[in-house]
Parts: sequence; C-alpha cells; structure tokens
Amino acid sequence: MWFLYLTNKKVWRFEGELPETPFVVLFWHGELLMAPFIFRKARPKTTVNVMISDHFDGEIITRIIAPFGLKTIRGSSRKGGAKALIAALKKVKAGESVGITPDGPKGPRHSVGDGAVVIAQKADIPVVILNCRPSKYRQAKSWDRFVVPRPFGTIEYRMSAPFSLKGLTLEEARETVRQRMLEHAV
Repeated sequence: MWFLYLTNKKVWRFEGELPETPFVVLFWHGELLMAPFIFRKARPKTTVNVMISDHFDGEIITRIIAPFGLKTIRGSSRKGGAKALIAALKKVKAGESVGITPDGPKGPRHSVGDGAVVIAQKADIPVVILNCRPSKYRQAKSWDRFVVPRPFGTIEYRMSAPFSLKGLTLEEARETVRQRMLEHAV
C-alpha cells in the first residue's frame, strides 16, 4: 500500500470539510485498498470505526488499517449484522464516526445495503462519500472488481461534502447514496 501510495501523484478533491461531530463515511468495496490514506489527509485526529467482516480476511484488514488510526467494528450484513449495527450506533453515541462499504462483503457490486442508511438516519448524522480513483490500475475479476493502482500514475482522492438522509424513506436514501457514490467511482 505504501509503495503504491508513494509512487503515485495524488490529487485531493474535497468538496467540504469532515464534520466535527460523528458521521458515516462510505466507500465502495472495490476501492478500499487506498482509502485509509484519505483519513490521514482529511483529518488525522478523527476517530473512525470501520465495519469489517468477522472472517479471517477481516482480521488481516484490521491489522493493516490499525497504523492509520482506524478502529474496527467486527461484523457484516452476512454475519453478526445486528451486533455490528448496535456497536456502530454506540460508537456514534460516544462521539465517534463509522466507515462502511455499503456493497460489502459480497455484493452485488455498487449496491447499497441498509446498514449505512439505518445508522445515518437513526443517529441523525451526515454521510460523507470517499472515492479513490487511480489513473493506472489493475482490476480483479472478483465480484467487486477490486482496484489495485499501478505505480507512477495519479490517484485522485475525492471526498463529498457531508449530506443528510433525514426525511427520506429507506429506498430513497439508498438510491441517493448509490447515485452520489457512483459519480466518481472507478
């Protein structure tokens, strides 16, 4: 990750500031490899708890993101979903933010599950969308079309302005999030 980060030029496009209060940050599963770097740039002291699966691969990801100052909530829509949702709401209540890949852990690609929307609406907190778009990359043939940047290109990091899902039905909120996330997806 560090090799790819250091050998690429970076372009930072922040449409707004991260809120001082808790928020839900969303990024596509296929773009998660380079996502931790945006937190170091946007607000290094922000506490974000990333939802990660309770499987073995989730443990690997937990160890990789820890040096970035990111915490984890273990569980996903397929295993431990209710427990993870309750843990996320407790973290928000404690003043911390939550990060989710709404199309994870098994897709379908670029779909938006209920978890991210439910957290944002129940806690009445804003949503921020992150995208990492490399100019040169390899794309896996996996369900999420996982993106691995190639060296010596440019990685464009985008962060949306915070927005609210208040007053929207679950389906309207999911579609709003999906459309906003697709604007800059790879």
